[in-house]
Amino acid sequence: MTINGTDLQIAFCGSAGDGTIAVGDILKQAMAMAGYRVIAFDQYPAEIRGFGKCVSRTRVTGEQVYSMKQQTDILVSLDDSHAIPHASEVRDFGAVIYDNAPMSLMAEGEHISGHLQPGQIPYALPIREISERATGSNRGRNMVALGFVAGLYGLQQDVFHTIIARKFKTKPAAVTTDNTAAFDAGFDLGAGEFLFDEISIGEPPAKAKHEARMLSGNSAVVEGCLDAGIEAYFGYPITPATTIMERLVSEMPKRGKRALQTEDEISAIAATIGAGYAGVRSATATSGPGLALMAEMLGLSVMAEVPAVIFVSQRGGPSTGMPTKTEQSDLNLAVFGGSGDAQRIVLAPTNVEGCWRCAGKAFEMAERYQTPVIVLLDLYLSNRYETVVVSPDEQFEPNMSKPMVKGKADEKYQRFATTDDGISPRAIPGQLGGIHTVTGLEHNDMGRPSDQPNIHMDMSEKRHNKLAKAIDHPGITITKRFGDEGDVDVGILAWGSTFGESLEAMMLAREEGIKCAAMKVVMMSPLPEQPITDFMDSASEVLIPELNYEGQFAGIVSGTLGRPVNRLNMVPGTPMRVDDILAEIRKLAGRDKRDAA
Repeated sequence: MTINGTDLQIAFCGSAGDGTIAVGDILKQAMAMAGYRVIAFDQYPAEIRGFGKCVSRTRVTGEQVYSMKQQTDILVSLDDSHAIPHASEVRDFGAVIYDNAPMSLMAEGEHISGHLQPGQIPYALPIREISERATGSNRGRNMVALGFVAGLYGLQQDVFHTIIARKFKTKPAAVTTDNTAAFDAGFDLGAGEFLFDEISIGEPPAKAKHEARMLSGNSAVVEGCLDAGIEAYFGYPITPATTIMERLVSEMPKRGKRALQTEDEISAIAATIGAGYAGVRSATATSGPGLALMAEMLGLSVMAEVPAVIFVSQRGGPSTGMPTKTEQSDLNLAVFGGSGDAQRIVLAPTNVEGCWRCAGKAFEMAERYQTPVIVLLDLYLSNRYETVVVSPDEQFEPNMSKPMVKGKADEKYQRFATTDDGISPRAIPGQLGGIHTVTGLEHNDMGRPSDQPNIHMDMSEKRHNKLAKAIDHPGITITKRFGDEGDVDVGILAWGSTFGESLEAMMLAREEGIKCAAMKVVMMSPLPEQPITDFMDSASEVLIPELNYEGQFAGIVSGTLGRPVNRLNMVPGTPMRVDDILAEIRKLAGRDKRDAA
């Protein structure tokens, strides 16, 4: 994809405890403050400290992009044993920055300098020694390396000073002083080096009308919850959803709201449904193993028509699986998990801004359609950072519940009455005239248990039909097409975090002359059949790339619409590569055969 101006991807690679993630955070925050577009993603081990590899990647651009680049422009090694496998990811004429004065002799093949590819530009400097001279300790190696990158590319030194001070504001003043000194020592050295790179950092783009903020997917979910007026949160820690709970526990009491860590996921969903029954906007967050435990209670929410919002961040499975690796393999569980016909609304945002919007809209939908709403993220999207611009004019409805209206004195309240709009009037416990029965058993319009065939048929139809209206819910993009209009050679249907890579692959295919379009699907249940059908009608071949082994979304689409699709299924534990999607597009368009000829 052609990018005008700045497009630089920087990767720091080290071991847990080297400050790899911390220095990556400072870099992305500083570049966002300077006005650039930023997208970043960190990878880290499941262990808490002292083991495993950490990689922090940040892509800095002058205009909006949608995924991480496949090749790195700058690789900084803080631990050669972990950085060596990533040396081949550095592009031709890209930079590799490493320590040329390690503390002890290294065996042949252990130093990264022996693994550089022809054409890669080495920048060797005594990182540890510079840190010790600047601060009296080698703990500032990461900041020296960051300063060197900033000086080499002429980045704004004062912006980094501001972010460093903000990063360590809760620490003793000496911590900020030492980190700034280490950064400046590296910066001075980098500023004196000759830059061989063909890419330079240009001026940032003109400022948007509204201020850009650096948010991760999980932090955007938190912002969406708060903006939507969440009143109660119940959760249990589980990677990669834990930070949603941590941030809400910190922020909600400031607003007079309540957050509680429960003893397990079953308690969390039960409390969430209980609060929803009491008329309180409530939510919980979990990952695949936790969602499996919640399945039975979700059925109660469907049957009792009680609003509940559940945020699910997918990780590698099954079972405990790979807690710190990304995957999209809980779609079937989110859409179908539970006994009986327990359809619920499932939303899958495709970027960080979408996490904010889907979070807020989930509360609206849960109330409006009196049902559980699952917002389906994954580790890549939960932990990915992007510069996000949200207009303050965008607001969520504070209450979309259909209230009970007091009828005639001799009329009994029918909690589950069939109405013209499919939504039954909702009474809050204690409301005058609102006495009714709530049960997990099938029931009549007053809530009283009944297993009569006609009642079960009517109530099943009612519970499903009301959700169909959610496809037209205002203020949220359910599907959206990008690329060529009209008939195309290849149409890409993508969902969740994989849409960003799919979109960039589509753009590259169009530059090669392939007629191509991409559609993102945000509502996974109920499936928006008509726009998907129209999109498929326009494409000679339809490709569905997703990070699961079975092709779960492809199965839902082909099973629901009775249409064949081409699947690209991968479970590497990492985001899908743009080149892999592009290669499949070429294959489907017949371009790879023509090129080979």
